[in-house]
Amino acid sequence: ILAASSSSCIGSKTWPPYDMIMISLSSSKFILQSWSTLDFLLTIFYESFFYKENMYGVVMTIFTFLSYSCLCFGSWLTVFYCIKVSSFTQSFFIWLKLRIARLVPWMLLASWLCSFAAAIPFAWDVYSVHENITAPSSMTNSSARRTTRKDSLGLLIPLCNAAIGLPLILSVVSSVLLIGSLWVHTRRMQNNASGFRDPSLEAHMKAIKSVCSFFIFHITYFICLLLLYSRVFSPFSDKEYLCIVIMAGCPTGHTM
Repeated sequence: ILAASSSSCIGSKTWPPYDMIMISLSSSKFILQSWSTLDFLLTIFYESFFYKENMYGVVMTIFTFLSYSCLCFGSWLTVFYCIKVSSFTQSFFIWLKLRIARLVPWMLLASWLCSFAAAIPFAWDVYSVHENITAPSSMTNSSARRTTRKDSLGLLIPLCNAAIGLPLILSVVSSVLLIGSLWVHTRRMQNNASGFRDPSLEAHMKAIKSVCSFFIFHITYFICLLLLYSRVFSPFSDKEYLCIVIMAGCPTGHTM
């Protein structure tokens, strides 16, 4: 997807808004998957380097930045679909349809800046807590580690949850509006159908299924990210790793 979107923009003076969103979304997901793989390899083969060389704060900063970016770009893609595909006749939607091409670059830039602003303070606090936790050991009490993290994170947890909640709200509202518009249009087509197989009707039904699956992956990713950053699970526990595994798998299904 990244290669196809990039090739269509090569040599073009103005980039189509859809390609700009897809380049941002696919590149951030590709980097996130690569960074997660590197993170796992470091914890397995270079554990001493990972913990003693103060790499944890850097890893968390980049991981949080990329995770927020994926959520934001995925939400903007849903918003773009809703504006371009939905058949609402309200003046606000018509205004957005006419100006979406000029708004997309600013939307993407705002996403990068918001992701960076949300990642730095959270990762800095995790890093300061991690200095007292060091590498996990069998002699360390997991409940004590969890209490230490929660006490230190303090107000940053609800602030970061609110930050990642904004892309979710945009995605939910846009998905509901888009599914509703497609469903109403599909019902009208079914009522006017002549009894023959209508390719356009089938295309609308597939579009509804695609948007629904898009929405499910987005919600799943958000829930896992929320659980991971809320520290409801003990550090280095099986449940925490399960959230990480699901987060690693959701971008693949989301991209498909």
